[in-house]
Amino acid sequence: MKKAEGQLAEQSSDIGTVPSKQSLRAWLKLLKSTKHVEAVIREKLRTEFDTTLPRFDVMAALYRFENGLKMTELSAALRVSNGNVTGIVERLVTDGLVLRVPVENDKRAMLVCLTKKGREEFAALAAAHERWIREIFSVLSPQQSAELVTVIDTIEHALALQNEHDHLP
Repeated sequence: MKKAEGQLAEQSSDIGTVPSKQSLRAWLKLLKSTKHVEAVIREKLRTEFDTTLPRFDVMAALYRFENGLKMTELSAALRVSNGNVTGIVERLVTDGLVLRVPVENDKRAMLVCLTKKGREEFAALAAAHERWIREIFSVLSPQQSAELVTVIDTIEHALALQNEHDHLP
């Protein structure tokens, strides 16, 4: 018991130290930068294409799967609820950008895919999106960009390992 208390005291004494504060500062800067980039992209999608980021995200997911996705697969790919995706898909169907067809042997499931018009529209959106991201990140040298990717990959890898560890029997 005393050993566990000692370890807890050690861990809690780390709170507020320079490395801990530096990690918090890094997290806040990463979050702020991500939100800022997202806001720029949202505004450009709105002003240049009269569309939204969620609509772009749905079209991007469907573009990657030419044969379409079930609504549940689409929701999972976007990490959102079915309810969030349904309204967007409805509007895309109305606009002639997405086709919705019943899944064979599953009367409740619907398969959604981009129409030819949807694929063409998304290709234009994707080209503009890539250009905007390139412009935003042009302040970084190629080496800095690669280093940023490495740092983020390191964090994602550590989180994946932690997630695996947390779900061990």
